[in-house]
Amino acid sequence: MGESDQEVASIDPLVLGELLKCAANNLWLGIILFGSDRRVIFCNPRYREMYALSPDQVHPGTPIKDLIEHRLKLGLSIGGEAGAYVRARTEGSVVSEQTVQQFADGRIIAYTIHPLPDGGGMATHEDITEREELSRRLQERNFQFDIAINNMSHGLCFFSADHRLVVCNTHFIEMYGLPPDRVRPGTPLQEILDLRYEVGSVPAMTREEYAKWRTDVAMSAEAMDRIVEMQNGRTFKIRHRPMPDLGWVATHEDITEQRKAELQIAHMAHHDALTDLANRALLGQRLKQALEQGGMFAIHHVDLDKFKAVNDTLGHQAGDILLQDVSRRLKQLARDSDTVARMGGDEFVILQTPISDSSEADLLARDVVRTLSAPFGLDGHQTIAGASIGIAIAPGDGSTPEQLLHNADLALYRAKSDGRGMHCFFEPAMGEEAQSRRGLEQDLRNGLAAGQFELHYQPVVKTDGGDISGFEALIRWRHPGRGLVAPNSFIPLAEEIGLIVPIGEWVIRQACATASRWPNHLHVAVNISAVQFRQPGLTEVIVGALAASGLDPRRLEIEITESVLLQDRNGTLTTLHQLRALGIKVAMDDFGTGYSSLTYLQCFPFDKIKIDRSFVSGVENNAASLSIVRAVAALARGMGMTTTAEGVETEEQRDRIAAEGCTEMQGYLFSPPLPALEIERRFLSAEAAPAMPHRFAAA
Repeated sequence: MGESDQEVASIDPLVLGELLKCAANNLWLGIILFGSDRRVIFCNPRYREMYALSPDQVHPGTPIKDLIEHRLKLGLSIGGEAGAYVRARTEGSVVSEQTVQQFADGRIIAYTIHPLPDGGGMATHEDITEREELSRRLQERNFQFDIAINNMSHGLCFFSADHRLVVCNTHFIEMYGLPPDRVRPGTPLQEILDLRYEVGSVPAMTREEYAKWRTDVAMSAEAMDRIVEMQNGRTFKIRHRPMPDLGWVATHEDITEQRKAELQIAHMAHHDALTDLANRALLGQRLKQALEQGGMFAIHHVDLDKFKAVNDTLGHQAGDILLQDVSRRLKQLARDSDTVARMGGDEFVILQTPISDSSEADLLARDVVRTLSAPFGLDGHQTIAGASIGIAIAPGDGSTPEQLLHNADLALYRAKSDGRGMHCFFEPAMGEEAQSRRGLEQDLRNGLAAGQFELHYQPVVKTDGGDISGFEALIRWRHPGRGLVAPNSFIPLAEEIGLIVPIGEWVIRQACATASRWPNHLHVAVNISAVQFRQPGLTEVIVGALAASGLDPRRLEIEITESVLLQDRNGTLTTLHQLRALGIKVAMDDFGTGYSSLTYLQCFPFDKIKIDRSFVSGVENNAASLSIVRAVAALARGMGMTTTAEGVETEEQRDRIAAEGCTEMQGYLFSPPLPALEIERRFLSAEAAPAMPHRFAAA
């Protein structure tokens, strides 16, 4: 008997029993001892904890059968019938068993039975859920790693310090035409080089030269990049990166097609893909050269006037054909010393160099405007593109490419503002105008955030009896320095910079909230711009405003011009029908001032036509204007629409409009646009007109 055995023997059996019990009670394993009668002799706390058992449920004498049935109730997954499973473990001799049990709650328990000499047994229960999850995650990550490296666009290989392959991806094997069954982890580098020689995927070196070069690279502690031409005509870029343990990793990229395309790429880097004209980069180089050479030259910034209409009506393919035809015409007008460039979209630049004076630039600009005003044939259709041109002359208008292009752009803006189809030379005052415009733009953005906008309302009056049927909401800007600004002074800029969308949303919400305070028979009309219609979510904005205000949709009227229908007619019509389905009324504003008003009346059943003030103002002394008003009123009656005559300012206009059958009138004769509180005080309060509420006298 050894010394340690003697020490154990000298311990009191009761003390030893307590020590063993204490050890068992603190194990991470669940332990249970049972006798030959299949009843519990001992169970440690970990076992009870694992299966949520109380000391009353498991104690000496508890049948093992009860514990097995308890585990089944906890969701133990078994292969067969429950009764057979219980009998197999409670009848007959105890046999050794090791199994993994899974429960419905996701737990995994390693279960082991050890037979004891007296016919009983000891069972251990170990919760291995976390271990199994970790193993699963490791397998998943290994799988993901395999997927990742095998889906790389580059070949990848990783060698150990003793020049043996650790791992490589399938792309590496395929790039070099290697047999997959001979390229496995542990394969020596030299053997892989020999295989490459067999298939010819090596550089134009002898075997010894290549082996020495590759060995030198492998033993180097420095990162290396090298482009290698293979004997089979392929070109690979190899990036070698040493590892801390003296191994290395390398990526292999097939750049054969890239090398073949270098000349084409160099051309593409300086030319527009669609038109083959010089692009912005090449133009910048030519401008720099012209400035360095000195002398006078001109920058013509050319913008097509009607390109968007071609794209919207005939499609992008027709738009591309138009741009190519424009490019050909511009190249025919330019000299060999000139550069014609496409800046993007429908914008072109002609660098006219050299010139002796500005008259040469004037002559070329006139030729360009005339040439681009001639019809273009586009797949059976004829269209007019037209062009506006801004011109900057060097060196007087700028000493850098950026300054010259900027000033030509300012001149182009003036040409377009003056009516399009013309050219304009840069003038220093244009810079001041642009700065003022930028200031106005910033004020506009600040104005929305600062709550400087307000709505005024103008009454809409029935011709029969003079009752007010509703009000049109008209936006005003109360600028801190300019005072009350009319919409025609800022709405075009707001549309251009996209600010009309948040402004328009505010108008809709504010108008609905105000109208909700009015009597139920009064409607409110809100103008919706074409820019707002191009933005997704307009219907949701309107529905949200109605919901927030509680306004009946039938009391809201939206006014659009035919420009809304010029772009994406199908999408716009879908939105209009959605709004109509909600009960919202739709009016066509400024009727008769566009090109296709009658066509649009056919494609959508408008509720109302608003006759433009330009026709109303002439009904007193212009027979043509009176005839137009009469025709529109008759047309609307025939189509079941109401008509509103805008801009009624005199009693004679009112009488003639009424005589021609217009349904409603609106104008300064009745009231200018007024703030909501003034409208309510003047027209909607009980004290405003006790005898004739909401009504204008006929005389």
